[in-house]
Amino acid sequence: MANTNSNAIKSLVEANRILVAQSVLDAFGHVSVRSPESPESFFLSRSLAPELVTLEDIVEYDLNSAPVSISSVAHYSERFIHGAIYRSRPDVHAICHHHAAQMMPYCLTDLKLQVVTQLGACIGTVSTPVWDQRDDFGATNHLVTTPEQAMSLAACLQSFPMVLMKRHGATAVGSNIQELVFRCIYSCRNASMQLDAAKYGRVDVFTAEEVALASKFPDSTVNRAWDYWRVKIGG
Repeated sequence: MANTNSNAIKSLVEANRILVAQSVLDAFGHVSVRSPESPESFFLSRSLAPELVTLEDIVEYDLNSAPVSISSVAHYSERFIHGAIYRSRPDVHAICHHHAAQMMPYCLTDLKLQVVTQLGACIGTVSTPVWDQRDDFGATNHLVTTPEQAMSLAACLQSFPMVLMKRHGATAVGSNIQELVFRCIYSCRNASMQLDAAKYGRVDVFTAEEVALASKFPDSTVNRAWDYWRVKIGG
């Protein structure tokens, strides 16, 4: 395996551990990275609790979310989310689907997720799209387990950095694994702070212009956070 792929897989394993340590993932949820050597494929763990993921658990999939090599391991039933988004978004190189508790109030009510902190500007917009599976598919088990469901989600995501999923969770994307992890963690913290602030009065939120300015994080900022989180997991 090419060295660039090896580095990507190593970072993917670290991302799984970091997102668990930072309360974005628990026993469920999953994170992937596009192959640097073959943009028509991506890496994702076999079906496993994220904290338990090792280098040996990573599987390569094509953009139809089928394993590139014959494999007898169990696969995430929602792996189609990753293939559909990579197929529709060439700019995306990392994806995380999660059910973080901090984000769920925005999936269960009509409360709008807004940017309330500078780091929370990683959300990237003042109006995060919300996907409701019922609109296209009626009553389901609320998992995204078919290519059709995944393409509907990807269509709702459009060019945004993340999408909320009614009664389910959220899916975030990034130009690389470090940006993705940064977005997942600070969007959840922003969501929590918005809820906490609402207990005390009207929440003062960022304007669209302020979000555009604040969301331009330099690589040094993202890497600073990544290095810190890696130390926290013993990386």
